[in-house]
Amino acid sequence: MTESRISEIILASSKPKYASDENVEVNVRFAIEGGLRDAFNEKNWTRAYGANDVSFKLKYGVKLTSGGFRKKEMGRTVDTYRKASIFWTRNPKLVNPMKEKKIWVQVAKNFEPFIRLSEEDVRQELFDFDEKFVFKAADLGGGRHKVVAEAFASWQKHDYVESGSVKNGSGEFEITIN
Repeated sequence: MTESRISEIILASSKPKYASDENVEVNVRFAIEGGLRDAFNEKNWTRAYGANDVSFKLKYGVKLTSGGFRKKEMGRTVDTYRKASIFWTRNPKLVNPMKEKKIWVQVAKNFEPFIRLSEEDVRQELFDFDEKFVFKAADLGGGRHKVVAEAFASWQKHDYVESGSVKNGSGEFEITIN
C-alpha cells in the first residue's frame, strides 16, 4: 500500500481586505490522498463486511494561526471526526443499474449521514475537506497579517488498511485589516 498524505492546503477568503468591524471568513480546503483513499473501495468494503469490520472512523483537525514567532490561533480550531458505516441492503432506491450491488457505505459528517452511489463519491465525502473559519477582524488588529493553516488526520487499523496519521501545513495567506 502506498503512503497516505494530506494534499496541498488551499486557503481562500471572499475578499483580501476587511474593515476592523467586519467578520473575516477563511475557507481551508484539503484532501487525504494516497494509500488510505485508494484502499477504501468496493472490493474492500465487501471483504470488511464479511469480517464484521463495518465501521471506519477518521479523526481530523484544522488550526488557523496568524503571526510569525508567537502564533495566535484564529477562529475556533476544528477537532472532530468523520465516520463511515459499511452496511448490506437490497433497497431498490440504492440499486446501481449497471450491476447488482449489496454493500453500501454511509458517511457521517458532523452527524449528518450521506449515502453516495459511486466509490469516488463516497471517497470525496469521507476524504475531501472544506472547513470554514469565521472570526472578528478586530482580533487581528490593523495592518497586514499572514495566516497559515495546519491539518492533521488519523485512523485505526482495519482489514484493508493499517493505522496511521498524516499532517501538513499550508503556505502563507495574506489578509489586510483597515
